[in-house]
Amino acid sequence: MTQILLINPNTSTATTRMMVDIARSYLASAVMSPPEVVGVTALRGAPMIVDERDLAVAADAVTDPEIVALAAQSDGVIVGAFGDPGIEALRARLNVPVVGIGAASVREAASGGRRFGIATTTPRLADSIASNVRKLGLDASFAGSRFTTGDPLALGDVPTQLERSLACAVEACLHEDGAQAVVIGGGPLGEAAQALCERFSIPVIGPVPAACRALLRSMRWGEVSK
Repeated sequence: MTQILLINPNTSTATTRMMVDIARSYLASAVMSPPEVVGVTALRGAPMIVDERDLAVAADAVTDPEIVALAAQSDGVIVGAFGDPGIEALRARLNVPVVGIGAASVREAASGGRRFGIATTTPRLADSIASNVRKLGLDASFAGSRFTTGDPLALGDVPTQLERSLACAVEACLHEDGAQAVVIGGGPLGEAAQALCERFSIPVIGPVPAACRALLRSMRWGEVSK
């Protein structure tokens, strides 16, 4: 069976399970005979990537020999952190498609020339997020990022509060920044993204499904539904 490896660059196994569940659910609804999704969690680093130091550690962690060996046995790889840490190093080591949830979701949000924003929980990564948008050549369409307040880890422990806080950030992207689509920026925010997709009339892009769509296209899987 075709296999996709989803790498969680932080150390939370609960986040890995959540992202794998989202990917499996999306693939089951999107394609016939969906590929199997297997998750792997970084062996070192932080339980949530909240600053540049965490991002640098995650970039090294995703190229640990054990993870690279698993990736080499797969048919495609998803890097499940919004900063896409270590993705170029992985691509250099592998002969299979590798996509990151950050680039995939941002490209999807900007498709058709849409003005897009990013709603997330990690203000200390604001410069990194903006830099990654520039690297993709999409800064002209970027309305900016809106961040929740308070400790990201504590917020993530209260799903209802996380969803409410992110909804406020999405509203700010729309009504204050003029965004026509909004990315929910982070793998650990996957469940909240699923819920927020149903609450707004404009596209709210969940990063894990966006990465699945991008990977299926890279794997030439055929027709992929939104």
